[in-house]
Amino acid sequence: MGQDQTKQQIEKGLHLYQSNQTEKALRVWMRVLEKSADPAGRFRVLGCLITAHAEMGRYKDMLKFAVVQIDTARELEDPDFLTESYLNLARSNEKLCEFQKTISYCKTCLNMQGTTVSMQLNGQDYEKALFFPCKAAELVNDYGKGWSLKYRAMSQYHMAVAYRKLGRLADAMDCCEESMKIALQHGDRPLQALCLLCFADIHRSRRDVQTAFPRYDSSMSIMTEIGNRLGLVQVLLGVTKCWMIQKELDKALESIEKAQELAEGLGNKLGLLKLHCLCERIYRTKEQQQELRDHVVKFHECVEEMELYCGMCGESIGEKNNQLQALPCSHFFHLKCLQTNGTRGCPNCRRLSVKPGYV
Repeated sequence: MGQDQTKQQIEKGLHLYQSNQTEKALRVWMRVLEKSADPAGRFRVLGCLITAHAEMGRYKDMLKFAVVQIDTARELEDPDFLTESYLNLARSNEKLCEFQKTISYCKTCLNMQGTTVSMQLNGQDYEKALFFPCKAAELVNDYGKGWSLKYRAMSQYHMAVAYRKLGRLADAMDCCEESMKIALQHGDRPLQALCLLCFADIHRSRRDVQTAFPRYDSSMSIMTEIGNRLGLVQVLLGVTKCWMIQKELDKALESIEKAQELAEGLGNKLGLLKLHCLCERIYRTKEQQQELRDHVVKFHECVEEMELYCGMCGESIGEKNNQLQALPCSHFFHLKCLQTNGTRGCPNCRRLSVKPGYV
């Protein structure tokens, strides 16, 4: 198969994929991979296969194609292709929760060319977190006639999460329902699991735990199937909060124990911080002072280790909804603290902060 035919077949697969004929698209792309003599075409079709398997939750297959793509990039001897292939390899390992390998491959990418990072919801500046998916949705609406509906689905999902955290539960439900509808149409199992988790969180926020529990169970089932262990930690956090609403504190501690085992195995420090915070509330209610002190200490250790505090006022970041601002050096602070600093520079690294930007 030559260069022109390879290109035609890749485009045919893309058309099938965007028409929600995923299995047919995969067969076309696999045939290109087997028969094409064009290395650049093989590289491109491997990228299509990596993306498709990622969206279907088939992360081991995603990793397999990412490894083949690395070899193809080396054959092409093109630094841009090599950077892209290492990034795909990093994404594959991230999906499988192999975070040390992910970091290693990301560092390789950084050594090749620059990159940017985003920090939104975990810092708990929910208004700013809502801004980005809203802009994404606007772009899809304005320019996205030929774009995949999956862009719209992901923007709607992230809007739903931000709306829920802001307490706008009706808006959160509307966005999540639209995202789930598209995820079901496309057979997007990872997004289905996230939407079910969001639905459960919305019902929990309404104190309707009996409706929340089945949705947590469904989300957990899919996340177990696709191997999303980070997602399982989030599900167990939600289940714990439901048990706490029902004042079933022993059952809440059982869920925490399962989540902690997963989080420790993954090195998920943010998850551990949230778990220690929940334990603090539970043991305060149970009036078990020794356990309470232990988890207060562990919570603050996590805050220190992750540097989740404002470098100016010293208060922790993430305990409540605060307006945050990041500098070009990637250090972030309370917006009110940064405004008092003027243009004197970052107090952490002393670099000038004349043009603060989002991270």
